[in-house]
Amino acid sequence: MFQNSRLALAWLHTWLGLLLGFVLIVVFFFGALSVFDREIDRWAIPQSRFAPQPMPSFDKVLRPVFESMQPTPASVDSMRERVNGAMPERFDTVRRWGAYTTHRDPVLGIFSGYEIPNAKDPEDAVWGSRTIDPRNGNPLPDDRLKIGSQFFYPLHYSLHLNWLSLGYWIVGFSAMVMLIALVSGIVMHRKIFRELFTFRAKKRGQRRVLDLHNLTGVVALPFHFFFALTGLIIFAGIYFPVTHTQLEPLHELHEKLEAKETGLPQHRSGTAAPLASVDAMMAEAQRRWAARGMAGEIGFLALQHVGDSNGYVSIYRAGTDRIALTGEGIHFKASTGTVLREDPPQTAVASVNEFLTGLHLQHFRHWLLRWLYVFGGLAGCVCIATGFIFFVEKRKQQHAKQASQGVRVVDAMAVTTVTGTLIATLGMLIANRLLPDQLPVNWPARGDLEQYLFWATWLLAMIHAFWRSAPVAKARPSPAWLEQCWAIAAMAVAAVLLNWITTGDHLVQTLSKAYWPVAGVDLFMLASAGMAVITANNLRYRAGDTSTSQNTKPATDKEVSRA
Repeated sequence: MFQNSRLALAWLHTWLGLLLGFVLIVVFFFGALSVFDREIDRWAIPQSRFAPQPMPSFDKVLRPVFESMQPTPASVDSMRERVNGAMPERFDTVRRWGAYTTHRDPVLGIFSGYEIPNAKDPEDAVWGSRTIDPRNGNPLPDDRLKIGSQFFYPLHYSLHLNWLSLGYWIVGFSAMVMLIALVSGIVMHRKIFRELFTFRAKKRGQRRVLDLHNLTGVVALPFHFFFALTGLIIFAGIYFPVTHTQLEPLHELHEKLEAKETGLPQHRSGTAAPLASVDAMMAEAQRRWAARGMAGEIGFLALQHVGDSNGYVSIYRAGTDRIALTGEGIHFKASTGTVLREDPPQTAVASVNEFLTGLHLQHFRHWLLRWLYVFGGLAGCVCIATGFIFFVEKRKQQHAKQASQGVRVVDAMAVTTVTGTLIATLGMLIANRLLPDQLPVNWPARGDLEQYLFWATWLLAMIHAFWRSAPVAKARPSPAWLEQCWAIAAMAVAAVLLNWITTGDHLVQTLSKAYWPVAGVDLFMLASAGMAVITANNLRYRAGDTSTSQNTKPATDKEVSRA
C-alpha cells in the first residue's frame, strides 16, 4: 500500500490530525485561556476587581455564611430519582463544608454538602455553592458566570458534553491520537533540528504553510507531548474507573483501612458535638508550617461531619511556592481543636503523580512560566490550523477537476474551528458587557444566557463558513477567512471599548494602577485584533495575486511526508 514506512506514517499523521484536529484546537485554545482563568473572571465580573485575598477568618466570616447555605435547586432536582419518598424542604445534616483559594483569587468560592434522608445510596449527597467577598462575607450575585474558570476551563477538558462524561472521553481519545501524531511526526522528521530553524517566510503557498506547521510543531513538541500525557493521567479515574467494577470491594476495603490508619473518622457517630474555634486551628496549622520552614498561607479548608462528635477539620497549605496544588495537611478534632494527624511525606509514586498533576494545572506563582504555557497552547493552535490549510491547499486543484466537495467541507470546518472559535469567545465577552445586571423574570439566568450566546455565535460562524465556501470547490480561497478575520478585529476592539464604557476601567487607568488582570485581558484582545488585521491584509493580497497562486508549484511528496 505504501512504498515505505515513512509514507505510511505520513498518511497516519495526516488523517488522524485531520479527524481530531478540530477537537484538539479547541482544547489547545481554551487551555491557553485557562492559564489566566481567574484574570478573565475579574474582567467578566467587575464586582471582583480588587486585590487577591488570603483565607479569611472562619469564625467571623465563613461560619455565618456556611450556616445560611442550602443545596442549589439544580443539585436537589438531580437527586430526586435517587430518593425513597419526597425530598425534604430543608437539609440540616451537613456532611462537609469547604473553601479553596489561590494567590490569584480575590473572591472566595465555598461549597457545602448535605446528607439526603432516605437516599437509596447513603453515599449520595446534595451540594450548595456560593461565591463571596472574603473581606466581609457578602455574596456575589448567583447569576454571574465566572467565564474563565467556570466556562473556558471546563470547555478545555470536557467540551461541556457532560452526558455519560462524553466530552471527557472525546478529549481523552483526542489526546491519545495526538500522542500518536506526535510520535509519527518525529519519525517523519529525519532532520528535526533543521526543521526547528527553517521558516521560509518569502516562499509562497504550500511551502510557507508547511514550514510554519513544522516549526510550531517542533518548537512546542515537548510541551504538547507532556500535556497530552498528563491530561490523560489526571482523568485516569474516568477512563479506568474502580467503582461499579469487580475492583469496587477492594476500593471500599482500602478506604476503611486508610480511615483506620489515619485515625480520621469515615462516618458520623450520630452524637451531636459543638464546633471549637477553627481560627485557632488555622493559627496552629500556620505555626506548625512555620516551624518546618514553610510558607504559612492556607489554600484549602474542609470540615467533615459538621456538628457530629466524629467531625474533624482539615487545613492544607497553599502550594504557590511549588508545583503541587496543596499539601502538608493538618487535621484537627472539630469539637476540641486537638491535632489528630499531620500528613506524612508522600510516597514516591504519589509525589510523582502530584508533581505531574500540579505542573499541568499550574496554580504555582511563576508568571513567566505561565506565559510559556500560553505560547505553547497557541503554538499548538497554529500547528493544527496550518495543517488544515496545507491539507486543503494540496488537494483543492485535484478536487476541483473531480468536482469533489471534500476540501470544501474541510475548509469550512477549519474556518469554524480557527476563526470561529475566536469569534464565539469574543461574542461571549461582548455579551457579558452588554447584558444588563437585572434581566426580566421569564428570561434565563444571566450566566446561562451568556453561554447560549457563545454557542449561537459559534453556530453563526459555522453557517457563514459553509455559505462562503463555494470558491474552494473551484480551487480558489474561501472569502470566509478574510471576512471572519475582520470580524475578529472589530469584535476585539468592541469588547475593549465596552469594558471601558460599562465599568470605567479603561487601559490608561488599569495600566497606571498596574491592575494586570483587566489590563492584560484588554491588551490580549487588542493584540488579537492587530494579528487579525495583519492576517486579513495578507489574505486580501493573496486573493488579488491570482496569477502567482495559480503558478505556485505544489509541494512534492517528499515535503508532504514531512507535514
